[in-house]
Amino acid sequence: MNGKRVLVTGGTGFIGSNLANALATDNDVAALDNGYLGTVDNLEDAVTYVEADVLDDDLPTDVDVVYHLAALSSRQLLEDHPREGTRVNVEGFVNVVEQAMADGCETVVYASTSSIYGDRTEPIPEDVPIDASTGYDASMLARERYAEYYNDFYDDLALAGMRFFSVYQGYGGAESHKGTFANTVSQFAEKIASGTPPVLWGDGSQTRDFTHVEDVVRGLELAAENRLAGVYNLGTGESYSFNEVVDLLNDALGTDVEPVYEPIPLTNYVHDTCADSSAFRDATGWRPEIDFEDGVERVCRPYLEADENDER
Repeated sequence: MNGKRVLVTGGTGFIGSNLANALATDNDVAALDNGYLGTVDNLEDAVTYVEADVLDDDLPTDVDVVYHLAALSSRQLLEDHPREGTRVNVEGFVNVVEQAMADGCETVVYASTSSIYGDRTEPIPEDVPIDASTGYDASMLARERYAEYYNDFYDDLALAGMRFFSVYQGYGGAESHKGTFANTVSQFAEKIASGTPPVLWGDGSQTRDFTHVEDVVRGLELAAENRLAGVYNLGTGESYSFNEVVDLLNDALGTDVEPVYEPIPLTNYVHDTCADSSAFRDATGWRPEIDFEDGVERVCRPYLEADENDER
């Protein structure tokens, strides 16, 4: 995608800032954020920062494409702030889409979640029965239902919902300020690199479809370029257990840090996830380019380089 005017909401967050920075090479990109989970330090100079909230009036939606990634983006955040989370995740979505329509923008790509599938050990397609077992799931499902209405009611609109799986990057990659809300791989890497045992719930056998943020960014771009409508999985189709993650990190870092196991503290805990992204692949040609072993090495590289510099 080249020469477009683009708005990324949640644009200083983890995925949002990676997307905004990538798009800014060839496009006029504005990153809108209220600073709650993101930081402007994540943005490169070529990106225009807009400090605003998705619930505001007069948003800068006079663009060619809106990527709506702003959300209270975890189960715990919705449990701690259910009313605020619902307003941001649902009302904020409707507010952005309505303003985009009024300004003539007809392409919206928005964030949804794979947690609505519950436990799935086999690659799961989009058309299986889904459930809202948490407030966060309910808010993302509400987005999808509103998007379905917009797609059906307005012929010129194209809204594509991307069901993210476990998106990861290194701890310094736009999430170092997020603490326990950072992605699991980066949290584990930070602890193991410092010699601190990571905490695993249960016996560590739970699995996740870990998808590198660079593959996710490329998928988001393709969804807009192809003006997709509907919902699509964005994951690799391969899953790794948390025990395997720890082993891979130890191998890459040259360490031998054993995890600590604690009981799972949540009800309706999603134990396993795995994406069937064939619908998205068929629609766009997208395939993940960074396999998990390579991704883990990328996560660990800064720690190894820092150790080398300390030895000089």
